[in-house]
Amino acid sequence: MQAITTAADRLAVFDLDGTITRDDTFVRYLRGWLVRHPERRDAWRALRALAQFLAGGRDRGRLKSDLLRVYLGGAERGQVESWSAEFAGKLGAADCWPGALTAIAQHRAAGDRLVLLSASPDLYVPQLGARFGFTEVICTGIAWRDGRLDGTLTTPNRRGEEKRRCLEALRARHPGAYIAAYANSASDIAHLAAADAPLLVNGARRARRRARAGGIPLADWRNIEAAAPVA
Repeated sequence: MQAITTAADRLAVFDLDGTITRDDTFVRYLRGWLVRHPERRDAWRALRALAQFLAGGRDRGRLKSDLLRVYLGGAERGQVESWSAEFAGKLGAADCWPGALTAIAQHRAAGDRLVLLSASPDLYVPQLGARFGFTEVICTGIAWRDGRLDGTLTTPNRRGEEKRRCLEALRARHPGAYIAAYANSASDIAHLAAADAPLLVNGARRARRRARAGGIPLADWRNIEAAAPVA
């Protein structure tokens, strides 16, 4: 393992859903919105969006955009921002894996730059990043039009190879930095492989198999309170 010079040279890049949180925040966000706005339920349009996803190459970015349009399309910015603030404010330690909170605290204590890298939308991910003390947040951008939610993606969906591109962009902005990265899914292997100290956490069988093939260490943050030491 290479020597580390100063804390300023160190970045800790965390995925969000399944890595820090116990469940998918996007699904939880939509459900909570519909509880508050039941008039926006539209099972037919949601099923059509899912059918298009299954038949059209399983484009997760398109599905995300389509669901936002179905449930939040045209909503006023103030309404959405109010729900986003409430959503982020309610998500606490009980909604997160113990090992993730420990790892975040360790990196913060070491003075490392904390980066949250998530495919979830910028409607609430920046608020969650601020809540957990992240220095920088990189997530999927969502468009607005005339003060109302449009739902079109303004960035690529931050998943798979796009996450790798984001990590490489971080490295370019922080030349010489030592990057630790934590994520949980098979689609995250691409950017984990580009980190100096990758760790697959809470991985399902396919993700674990791919991680082992790439020499990426494994950990389980679900039932422990002590994460792997900061390198």
